[in-house]
Amino acid sequence: MSEEKIDNLLPENNGTDGQTKNEVVENNFEAPIQATENSNEAVVEDMPAPENTVELTDEQVADDTLVLEDATIIATNAINNANAEESEDETIVGRHEIPTKDYEALSMEDLVSELETITDTDKVMSVRDHVEDIKKAFLSKYFHLLDEKREEFNAENQDPTVEFSYQSPLKVKFDVLYNQYKNKKNTHFKNLQDSLKANLENRMAIVEELKELVSNPKSNIPSALKQLAEIRERWRNSGPIPKDKYNLVWNNYHFHLENFYDFLDLDREARDQEFKNNLEHKQRIIARAEELLNTTDISNSFRELQNLHRIWKEEIGPVSREHREQVWQKFSEITKQMHDKREQFFESFKEREKENLAKKQAIIAEIDKLSQEQIESHTGWQQQIEKIEALRNEFFATGKVPTEVNEKTWSEFKDSVRKFNVVKNSFYKEIKKDQTDNLLKKQALIDKANALKDSEDFATTTPVMKQIQDEWKNIGHVPRKLSDKLWKEFKGACNHYFDRLKDSRKEEIAEEVEAFEKKKDFLEKVRSLELVGNHKEDLDTIKAHIETWKTFGKVPFNRRHIEGKFNKVLDQLFEKLSSSKKEGEMIRFANKLDSLATNDSRKIENEKIFILRKIDEVQSEIFQLENNIQFFANAKADNPMVKEVKKSIERHKDELQTWKEKLKQVNELISK
Repeated sequence: MSEEKIDNLLPENNGTDGQTKNEVVENNFEAPIQATENSNEAVVEDMPAPENTVELTDEQVADDTLVLEDATIIATNAINNANAEESEDETIVGRHEIPTKDYEALSMEDLVSELETITDTDKVMSVRDHVEDIKKAFLSKYFHLLDEKREEFNAENQDPTVEFSYQSPLKVKFDVLYNQYKNKKNTHFKNLQDSLKANLENRMAIVEELKELVSNPKSNIPSALKQLAEIRERWRNSGPIPKDKYNLVWNNYHFHLENFYDFLDLDREARDQEFKNNLEHKQRIIARAEELLNTTDISNSFRELQNLHRIWKEEIGPVSREHREQVWQKFSEITKQMHDKREQFFESFKEREKENLAKKQAIIAEIDKLSQEQIESHTGWQQQIEKIEALRNEFFATGKVPTEVNEKTWSEFKDSVRKFNVVKNSFYKEIKKDQTDNLLKKQALIDKANALKDSEDFATTTPVMKQIQDEWKNIGHVPRKLSDKLWKEFKGACNHYFDRLKDSRKEEIAEEVEAFEKKKDFLEKVRSLELVGNHKEDLDTIKAHIETWKTFGKVPFNRRHIEGKFNKVLDQLFEKLSSSKKEGEMIRFANKLDSLATNDSRKIENEKIFILRKIDEVQSEIFQLENNIQFFANAKADNPMVKEVKKSIERHKDELQTWKEKLKQVNELISK
């Protein structure tokens, strides 16, 4: 409970004889001990007692079976036991400040990170339960991973002399962190045990001292009160004691403390005022407890109620007999109601765990179903593996199941995954021979790539290297342990060649730019060419300019438009020359072929395909025209329509001859 909530519940100093609020205690030994606020409280020493006092032995005090186990007492005992545990080790109280997480739903990486975070504290006992839950979740996932790695290893290695070995950096880090925590916990526990033992001996000595003070009631009262004040101060500062002694020692102490006031003839007025103050404080505690019943945060409310019980027992004295049973019963009933709400709260968790169980069982069934499917391809198995991995992640993320079936569920899950892996591994054993063949194929390609990687004939080698890369892609899988090594070697040879090709092309680009500049200047010269009127001389001049143009070489791809400009200038010159159309066309075509040859050999093949297609078209047209003219067999020779058809046939035959000559030039160029 927060300090602001506690402040208004603590008794105030009433100033009676210089004593604190807890120093005046009601005499409650006039009637037999009952199951009230002082349940389980009794004296353990032989000593003078007032009339009608019921005394219990040590064994009886420690024996909870003597207490009526009804719902109210069960609820209060649960709180008393929790307070006893926290009083033993104050660091345990800090556990309430750490949020509870579903560690089973976290990944191994997240679990290690979580362990590293929560163990970075000196209050080792406050994180004890969290650490153990993390450990359990992590080891479950790790052993499952270990099983999978072992199965994969056995599937890929048939040599029985090779032992399985797997190292996980996460497991190493986890072990380091957990051992660090365990060492800190052991050191803390040893120091705590020594301290608890010493504190218990000290408190028992204080009880004996108090007992001695009570056994001499006729001693000087002011002196006795002063001695009592010193005893109470030492008691408050005596530190924690073992939890199994907590209630016994406290009850014994309070028994003798109450006897002290009972045997002393104190001021009744001051005594009544003390009772009144204590009643007010307990009523405020009851009011606060009633408020807690209406809160939604059950866990925090229960912890605050637990603290209210501690204040009620340890910090506030008794009230008058007429109110004692009433206030305690009211507080106890509220405690029972809160305990019931807490039980209902935990029941909701149990329902959620049942839902998680149903989800996990459905996941296991789905894994079993996937194991029974007939898969005959590597791609298909890869898809199955992805599905299994998704189901595994879903299983881990689902959260806790009821404790009584946790191990059974986990075992069923592991068995299902193992069955899937057996079927999967059986398939890959069957294709191991294929992997061996693929290994040989890839090694052959590596050898070929290494042999060509330093070639200077880029025009010939580049297509071959590209073909090698395509073949590599089409080769299936190889053994996993060799896959990376082969790929690294193959990639290195290819990168070596293409890096050299890239460097050579940089040089070519510079040459192509220079060629463009020369052609651009020469184009202007050709444009200004004046023919002399002699057909042969002018034709030779044009051919000479064409040959000069060829010597400049290839231009950059994005500047190849200059070839078209040059051809247009040639067309204009041939028109001035008045040469035959065919002659000019063939000259221009020859120039075009030279240009294609210096730029891209594939375009020569494309040009051949184009010419063949044109030859087919012209031949088809001639056949159609010759077929049409049969309809005019009886017509006169000077018939205009007949004459036009015959002219068209002749034109197409001339065109056909031109295309055939072009095809001949292309074939000659290809055969070179």
